[in-house]
Amino acid sequence: MNTLHTKVAYITGGSKGIGLGVANALLEQGMKVAISGRNKAVLEDAVQSLGATERVLGIPSDVTSYQDEVNAVQRILEQWGSLDVVLANAGVGHFAAVDDMEVEHWNQMISTNLTGAFHTLKASCEALKDTKGYYMTLASLAGTNFFAKGAGYNASKFGVVGFTQAAMLDLRKYDIKVTTIMPGSVATHFNSNVPDEKDAWKIQPEDIGNLVVDLLKMHPRTLPSKVEVRPTRPDLK
Repeated sequence: MNTLHTKVAYITGGSKGIGLGVANALLEQGMKVAISGRNKAVLEDAVQSLGATERVLGIPSDVTSYQDEVNAVQRILEQWGSLDVVLANAGVGHFAAVDDMEVEHWNQMISTNLTGAFHTLKASCEALKDTKGYYMTLASLAGTNFFAKGAGYNASKFGVVGFTQAAMLDLRKYDIKVTTIMPGSVATHFNSNVPDEKDAWKIQPEDIGNLVVDLLKMHPRTLPSKVEVRPTRPDLK
């Protein structure tokens, strides 16, 4: 029996890529889904692509602003009265050797990827307590595997993994489930990529959407608190 059709979800960075893939998957389960993003035009296009039904809400928000996230959660509660699932998905990546890295790029990655995840949880925590909900972060395999020219991105994603796992310990007494999802290569527009047939070997956004649905359907007694996801057959060219 599908019990997800009564649930409300909020996805940051939901206007494209993984966030949009998850939104589609949750809508297929009958859920109500709010997505946020910084670019209003892109956000409006995403809402149209999702069907622009009464079960879809687009909210302009920059996760680096705590007040933006407070306002986003309040908008969802005004619209639907509750909030059950939150996915902190918004992220950015800049890759350069540490001696060449721009300070602006470092700050942007930490404030978006790491501080943004905190802002989203802080803003939604009381609502999730009310519903005994589920908070997820979209981290990366870069959150446990460091690589050259990845100092800033590694730092942000290592931080997201640590933050999420500690939050899991803090919030389970409220029956809030907390998971961090750590994908490898995903076919998205991340880092200026344009997805096409060359990305067929990669994880697809809908694959992460299916994973989120599986997590939501798992028995309440069981929590996969950290999930690593990688392509079955990586491109070795």
